[in-house]
Amino acid sequence: MIHDADSHLMESPDWFVQYADPDVRDRMRPLFKVNVGPDTSFDLDAFESKHADPDYRAKGEDEIWLRKNWAALGSFRKEDRPRALDLLGFASQLVFNTFANKALQEAEHSGDLDYAYGLARAHNRGMVDFCSIDSRLLPVGYVPLADVDRAGPFAAEALALGCKALMIASACPPGHSPSHVGLDPVWAQAQEAGVPVVLHVGGGGRLLDPAYFENGLPPVPDFHGGDGNFRSVDYMAIANPVMQTLAAMIIDGVLHRFPDLRIGVIEQGACWVPGWMRSLDSAATAFQRNEARLQALDMPPSGYVRRQIRVTPYPHEDAGWCIREGGEDVFMFSSDFPHVEGGRNPLGRFERSLEDVSEDAKDRFYRRNFEDLMGAALSAVAG
Repeated sequence: MIHDADSHLMESPDWFVQYADPDVRDRMRPLFKVNVGPDTSFDLDAFESKHADPDYRAKGEDEIWLRKNWAALGSFRKEDRPRALDLLGFASQLVFNTFANKALQEAEHSGDLDYAYGLARAHNRGMVDFCSIDSRLLPVGYVPLADVDRAGPFAAEALALGCKALMIASACPPGHSPSHVGLDPVWAQAQEAGVPVVLHVGGGGRLLDPAYFENGLPPVPDFHGGDGNFRSVDYMAIANPVMQTLAAMIIDGVLHRFPDLRIGVIEQGACWVPGWMRSLDSAATAFQRNEARLQALDMPPSGYVRRQIRVTPYPHEDAGWCIREGGEDVFMFSSDFPHVEGGRNPLGRFERSLEDVSEDAKDRFYRRNFEDLMGAALSAVAG
């Protein structure tokens, strides 16, 4: 049995508008430009026609890992997603948006909280609707932390709507820490519901000063061949906001106060985790004498990571090394379906890196660590 901790809906530029309340609907802007690559223009009608064509559909099984983005089966037509999941062979999938994270994070930092929460509400409704076709699809909602008074009730709303994970930005909320005690109702409700809090790439705000790219050399294409996604230098900074946000939550006692809370770190790599765990413990050793918050913890910070945080490596990373250095309880499989970054054979790539770990560790990687992360949110999943 394999669970997939990262998959996506390929939304159209204005997809969430239909789910928005009237007071924010007219203010919503397209999530991305129609040009999505150097030689590709976005034409949803063309993709709709492809997916309705019997010949195209007949090849879907053989090409389930080869077709990417809107060309992939079940990428935007929710009625096709169960078949795609059958072909992929996963027992369940966490389902994230593709293009909305930046807009959600920027709205949270805009100062217009009515719009920020209205946009998040439209996003959550859309994600739940897409996943309603099959209980194996686990919709990820978004909870802005910008307003400590609104965040708790909004988390309750997202849970009542049917969200199976609560995503927060990895960037610090404006004006206060993500560890602020006023946000405890968010963590308390997630813990009680058995639903994880997750952080996903795209929610970290501006990762690098643009001056890093003014190097006097020719421009470098991104992973897709364009200029709007990550390049190698951006990639090195992906985990920085995550490390800082989770460090604050651990050191300020959030995971201590909510021992059954689970946190997922999705599509932000994993090779940084073992060294970060050691740095956390070093910080505790260095500052514990003068910091009551560190004295109140009942284990080293790395212990909270092993108990409560689950992380997805990229397929190009050495997952076996991560497991050996960081622990068997921390890491879990993800496909990134239907994105190009997931590759054409993520299972094969991970298997090659797991040759030197035990069968029990492999089972934790593919199944049990995800089940621990999701808790009660998996209760309705068939099989």
